[in-house]
Amino acid sequence: MNHQFEISASYKKWTWGLIGVGVVALLYGFIMYHPFAPVAHGGGHDAHHAASDSTRFWAVLLQNSAYWLLVVNASMFFICVTTMAMGGWQIALRRVPEAISSVVPVLGIITFLVLMAIIWGGRTDIYHWLDNEAVKNDPILNGKSGFLNPTFYTIWSAVSILMWWLLGRKMRSLSLQSDKDGQMDYETGKKWIFKNTVWASLYCVFFGLSVASTIPWLWLMSIDAHWYSTMYSWYTFASTFVSGMSLVAIYIVYLKNKGKLEYVTEEHLHDVGKFMFAFSVFWTYLWFSQYMLIWYSNQPEETKYFVERIGTADKSGPYHFIFFVNLILNFLCPLLILMKRGAKRSWSLLVFMGVLIIVGHWIDFYQMVMPGTVKGHPKMYFFELGVPALFIGIIMLVVGKYLSTNSLVMKNHPFIKESMIHHT
Repeated sequence: MNHQFEISASYKKWTWGLIGVGVVALLYGFIMYHPFAPVAHGGGHDAHHAASDSTRFWAVLLQNSAYWLLVVNASMFFICVTTMAMGGWQIALRRVPEAISSVVPVLGIITFLVLMAIIWGGRTDIYHWLDNEAVKNDPILNGKSGFLNPTFYTIWSAVSILMWWLLGRKMRSLSLQSDKDGQMDYETGKKWIFKNTVWASLYCVFFGLSVASTIPWLWLMSIDAHWYSTMYSWYTFASTFVSGMSLVAIYIVYLKNKGKLEYVTEEHLHDVGKFMFAFSVFWTYLWFSQYMLIWYSNQPEETKYFVERIGTADKSGPYHFIFFVNLILNFLCPLLILMKRGAKRSWSLLVFMGVLIIVGHWIDFYQMVMPGTVKGHPKMYFFELGVPALFIGIIMLVVGKYLSTNSLVMKNHPFIKESMIHHT
């Protein structure tokens, strides 16, 4: 069997086409939105207009860099959590999430640069807690200043991205090592599996300390610094993990269509589809729990977050439509379509739902970031839609390079036989 992937001309065309569109959109935003215009605290209409434009520039970059980085990082979490569970079924397709996770260093650097430009550029229009005078006169912001400050933000963001990078690279190097070392006997395989499990557990612990808790607080929730939710990080994790699994599903189907991944059957696709279905429901559980508890308590400091998005009983908010489209795309569609067993075994339906879920949760991140930064009515013009094309193109470029450089199958993995005969 041929376990080597060759990048096709059409793949290259789409990759560079998306990158080209993204670069043009970025240049357009740079020219039109004046990203380095000072944040206006007063002045006339022109000053406010320039500040609003520059705010939109940085808000769009923050939304996309955070979203796409957490999506590709979810692939390594999938690898590590199934490794710890001694899951053999995913070995036949493991090189796909490995390839996706290899994008973390590239998007990590981009995200870190965007975050540093916002933090050290004093973008108080993005993070209100960067305004020292406001913090001094605000008991809530002053109470959070121990962690909502540029130094802590910078150090923890750098440490988090670096640890995702290093621990993920270690897991990938162990995987590629199995190709070079040849077949393993029982004792060698046992030691190798144990080593994988140790590194996977270290990754999962750090993932819990960053993605499942602190990083969403710093990068996203602190946009609305007076508000907080104890479920916010899990909500963000569920959003990016289901999108990450959708990306894995899309690449599996693409490679199957190219005649690759011969050991991957509809049984494996079925299990990937289960993850997509299950975490769509889990995301909805968190969405409802967060919304219902805040609605029920009806405390002004908590309801403010949702009032800015959906409005009040008397008047709809500017993000009202997006707020509920988000629920339809990310809950109703996966629930109604992926509930059936046959849908999770259909290549075309799985790809359709994968794209829908990724777009749906991109919209979810849009409504997390925009109401607290640009305010006003949502806009999705060339810049807002062109920037994600750049990130998608980068993902395609790096994933394609990894898949074409390495074998698509871990030939010597002790669990490969179990994966080949997998049945659900």
